[in-house]
Amino acid sequence: MQTRSFITPHGARLDVSLMGFGAAPLGDLYERLDEREALATLEAAHDAGVTLFDASPHYGNGLAEVRCGAVLRRFPRDSVVFSTKVGRVMDPFSAVEKPRDDVISPGFAGGFPHRARFDYSYDGTMRSVEQSLLRTGFDRIDILLIHDVDVWTHGSDFERRFGEAMGGAYRALDELRRTGFCKAIGVGINEADVSARFLREGDFDVTLLAGRYSLLEQPALEEFLPLAVQKKVGVMLGGVFNSGILATGAAPGAKFNYAPAPADILERVRRIEAVCARHGVPLRQAALAFAAAHPAVISVVIGAVKPGEIRANAADVNAAIPPALWSELKGEGLLAQDAPTP
Repeated sequence: MQTRSFITPHGARLDVSLMGFGAAPLGDLYERLDEREALATLEAAHDAGVTLFDASPHYGNGLAEVRCGAVLRRFPRDSVVFSTKVGRVMDPFSAVEKPRDDVISPGFAGGFPHRARFDYSYDGTMRSVEQSLLRTGFDRIDILLIHDVDVWTHGSDFERRFGEAMGGAYRALDELRRTGFCKAIGVGINEADVSARFLREGDFDVTLLAGRYSLLEQPALEEFLPLAVQKKVGVMLGGVFNSGILATGAAPGAKFNYAPAPADILERVRRIEAVCARHGVPLRQAALAFAAAHPAVISVVIGAVKPGEIRANAADVNAAIPPALWSELKGEGLLAQDAPTP
């Protein structure tokens, strides 16, 4: 597995695999997983040379972090770059809250029966980090990200949450970075414009952007990615399959942004698939190669729930793609003209 050595703006070194492991599915995102198979999937990722593992308290209300810790503690700590997030504190004494109908952020099919409470304050952030340490069994965390401060998650409450995050969570993470507890701090968000706003208003090392820069859509090219290059912020790209449709193709039931894909998205993916087929390239290989090609990107973070998926992803991320594929996609208006390609 190819590894990229990234030096943060503050001089810390992160050796991250080109393919990172996204632990959201291990929180029982779409279905309740078999515990042994979930742990075997993490083992397969480590065996394949994956060094970057990204989790969050949100993923199954802590379940994904527990599963990550159960496996990754078996390996030398310095062989792993572990990333997790702040912004939610778990309450084991209250029932799980029902999903809101005015935001898009998804719930989970399973996970722990603990109630998640949003808290971007200084004290709430420290409590979130403390809980993550207890769930994983680690003595430190390499990357800490402020999670889901976006309209996607908070709707009309976004501006208040943004102010709370910059006044509280950011101050806490900056302190943890100064003490050496973590190597890098950043944000994990589903919106490119909000990611850019954080970069303008804070001193961050990394950003995890999910779903807004992919073979299907490239809104992050307008402001966020150029700003990341300018500030030397490393970008971890999640959601490069747009919740699945760029992995499955325009098949019945294909998901886009955690929901069934609408007709216009299905049609666009069919057109992209047709170009890929003319060049003998599987759609998922093209999606991975494109996402990894931007100079700001340090790792493409992909989820999996079976060891076989890990092995397939590892093979796909290393596949060679003919340059003519990118030229035809741009010629057909299916790819932004200024998008970097391999």
